[in-house]
Amino acid sequence: MNLAGKCILITGGTGSLGQALTSHILNTSPDVKKLVIFSRDEQKQFQMAQTFPNHQYPQLRYFIGDIRDYDRLKRALKGIDYVIHAAAMKHVPIAEYNPMECVKTNIMGAENLINACLETEVERVVALSTDKAAAPINLYGATKLASDKLFVAANNITGWNPIKFSVVRYGNVMGSNGSVIPFFIKKRNEGVLPITDPNMTRFNISLQGGVDMVMHALENAWGGEIFVPKIPSYRITDVATAIAPDCEQKVVGIRPGEKVHEEMITSSDSFYTWDLGTYYAILPATHRWSLDDFVAKFKAQKVSQGFNYNSGNNTEWETVDSLRKLIVEHVDSSFSAQS
Repeated sequence: MNLAGKCILITGGTGSLGQALTSHILNTSPDVKKLVIFSRDEQKQFQMAQTFPNHQYPQLRYFIGDIRDYDRLKRALKGIDYVIHAAAMKHVPIAEYNPMECVKTNIMGAENLINACLETEVERVVALSTDKAAAPINLYGATKLASDKLFVAANNITGWNPIKFSVVRYGNVMGSNGSVIPFFIKKRNEGVLPITDPNMTRFNISLQGGVDMVMHALENAWGGEIFVPKIPSYRITDVATAIAPDCEQKVVGIRPGEKVHEEMITSSDSFYTWDLGTYYAILPATHRWSLDDFVAKFKAQKVSQGFNYNSGNNTEWETVDSLRKLIVEHVDSSFSAQS
């Protein structure tokens, strides 16, 4: 996607995916007019500025702000064409313990962003979701489901404004801050890796896979879609074996709000889900464009009634060997399994 002359803002831009998006945009679209990193952590912004120095990337801007603050958000969006919404409170146990803080950021923050975009000149918004938003059992997932609903429904109130809102939903990002692979790499020197449940599975996507998906939605969304990638699953025990085959795997039990298997498309979603080839798309129940035109444009195929997309019954799986290769490629090039 050519972003020459465009102004882009990334909320939560100092996070793992935000930085990967920044690198991708600057490398593939050096003529981008402005790229704004909007976040509330000054230390992370300072550190990110060392990675992307201003003399090398003069189009990059840093904007301290919180998506809970509507006025600050609206000011940051002046002159912005595209928004990628990556800001969220995402740690499940912390959200369970501090529920209203999670609601304020993930739901009220989403509503602030929608309203601020409608009041400015923003053309496209892509919001990041999570597999935990499908049939949620924890507060984080519930707030992200609510956020997804807000962004999808925002297309109904645009009026004359040609803005398009869409959502991308995917699983665990390999090597992202707080994810299991860096955690296990750090813990392996202790000789014991904590396993919540030996049957646990998760979807797996690389940072670049997440970036590609966001860019696909930014370029191709018609408004209201929830895009879901076709990605492999892994077993948590295989991740542990790939990282530290000689470590003891100690079962410690599931944490509050955690599932054994994650789901990205529920059977109830199947009525609105279409196979686009590389991705699935959950389409809005009401939309302002022609479904026939959409199907023709993307050669979309309707999924069967009752279809669901679950990490436990996935048809594609990572193995111990493939996980080791992926860790070297996407997480730590100096990684080697303990022997």
